[in-house]
Amino acid sequence: MSEGVTITTLVENSVNVAGLRAEHGFSLLVRSGGKKLLFDTGQSDLLLHNAQKMGLLLEDVDAVALSHGHYDHTGGIETICQSAPLATFYAHPSVLGPKFAANSDGTARFIGLAPNSVQLLRKPERKVVWTTKPTEVLPRFFVTGEIPRTNLFEDTGGRFFLDAGCTRPDQLLDDQALYFDTEAGLVVILGCAHAGVVNTLAYVRDLTSARPFHAVIGGMHLCGAGPERMRATIEAIRRWTPKHLILGHCTGSSATAQLWAAFPGCCSGCPVGTSLLFRTL
Repeated sequence: MSEGVTITTLVENSVNVAGLRAEHGFSLLVRSGGKKLLFDTGQSDLLLHNAQKMGLLLEDVDAVALSHGHYDHTGGIETICQSAPLATFYAHPSVLGPKFAANSDGTARFIGLAPNSVQLLRKPERKVVWTTKPTEVLPRFFVTGEIPRTNLFEDTGGRFFLDAGCTRPDQLLDDQALYFDTEAGLVVILGCAHAGVVNTLAYVRDLTSARPFHAVIGGMHLCGAGPERMRATIEAIRRWTPKHLILGHCTGSSATAQLWAAFPGCCSGCPVGTSLLFRTL
C-alpha cells in the first residue's frame, strides 16, 4: 500500500500566500509516514515564521539535509537546532569550510555558514551524519552525497572561492540533492544544483537503475547559463521526459522562461506556501 509524501515550501525567493514572507533562500519541509525531513533552512529564521503561519510544527523534525554550505540554505540552522534539538543533520563535510563569492569590483564577500552554526554542528552531542556518498536520511529518502561532474558544459555556476583573496576556486563538492521514488517515478529535490542539474539527474539515474523521473523540484542555478549550456540542458531534460519541472530560487528568470517554453504544460513555480503531494511505492 502506497503512502503520501507532502512537500511544503517554507522559504523561497517568492511568495503568493497572504501572511507568509519570502527571502532569497530555500527550505522545504518533507512529510512522510509520520516522519519529517527539512531540506535546507533558508537564510534566516524565516522558516519558523512561515511554518507557524501554516500550522506546521518543526519541533518534531527528524532529519535536516543540507544541500550545500551557502548562507541562503543554512541560515536557519541555529533556529532549527533550538526548535528540534533531536534532529539528525545530513551534510557533506565541506559545508563547514570557508566560502566566498567574488564581487564585480574585485572584492569578495563571505557566503558560508555563520560561525554559530559551525559551532552547533561541531558540538559532540549534535547528531550529524557526513554524506560524501549516497545516504538514506529517512526510510526510502536519500541524499546523493558528492555528485560526479561528467559533462563539459556545466560548471559550479558562479565565481565561488575558498578564500577571501579569490585564489582557490570552490568546486562545491558539498553540493548534493535529495531523491525518492514514487508510483510515477523519481522525485529529485535540488538546492542549487551547483554540480550541474544534468550531472545531478544523470547520477540519480545511475543510483536508481535508470528509474524514470516524475518531478524535479528546486533551484537549477542557471542564472548565468549561456546559450550552449541552456541548449545542452534542455536536450538532456527532454531525453529524460520528467512530467513536472517545479522551478525556483536560483534557476534564473531567463532560464526559467526558456524551460517553460521548451516544456509547455510541465513547468510551475514553488513559492512559499506551495504544497505538493506524491505517492510512494
